[in-house]
Amino acid sequence: MSFSSSLELLSFHWMAYSIYSALIISVITWFGYNLTKKEKAKSIIRIPFYGFVGFLVVAGVGHHIFTYNTVPWVAQDINRHQITPDKTFNIIVKKHQFILPTEKMIIKCGEEVLFNVTSEDLVYGFGLFRKDKTMVMQMQVNPGSKNDILWTFNHNGIYDLMSTEYSGPKGNDMFIKNAVEVIDCIDGGLK
Repeated sequence: MSFSSSLELLSFHWMAYSIYSALIISVITWFGYNLTKKEKAKSIIRIPFYGFVGFLVVAGVGHHIFTYNTVPWVAQDINRHQITPDKTFNIIVKKHQFILPTEKMIIKCGEEVLFNVTSEDLVYGFGLFRKDKTMVMQMQVNPGSKNDILWTFNHNGIYDLMSTEYSGPKGNDMFIKNAVEVIDCIDGGLK
């Protein structure tokens, strides 16, 4: 199982967590029902209860263990010290403004891109968003710290840049329309 975008990953996890949440709610309901009974639950009923709770713990932890490699950016993040980016964009943030290296950052499909963002005054956020307002990725940008994120785009698109951290009322206006354009993907995926 492999996901090429955060939207595919989100829809999978939405389904998995909905089922998991329904199971947890059933345990709470079962426990609450047994509390309202005048007679105490017999020992035989306690064993399935604790077995069910154990199953939920194993299922929850197992879900994350078996799916961590399906998240598109995990392997890239783990092996980051071995990766030389195809492109680096140095971006400065100060006085509630993004200062981009070019008016529009053009990226080819499948390129490994490093966004190196420096804050000169406050804590800001660096987030790229699709046109439907769903987030592609984001990071916090702290002054005096190394703030960078390595990303690979696998779908054509034009993305907006927005601050994702509260930096005062002026931070609400930190938005750049069409800041990033990804090109050269075939059929919405890699060539």
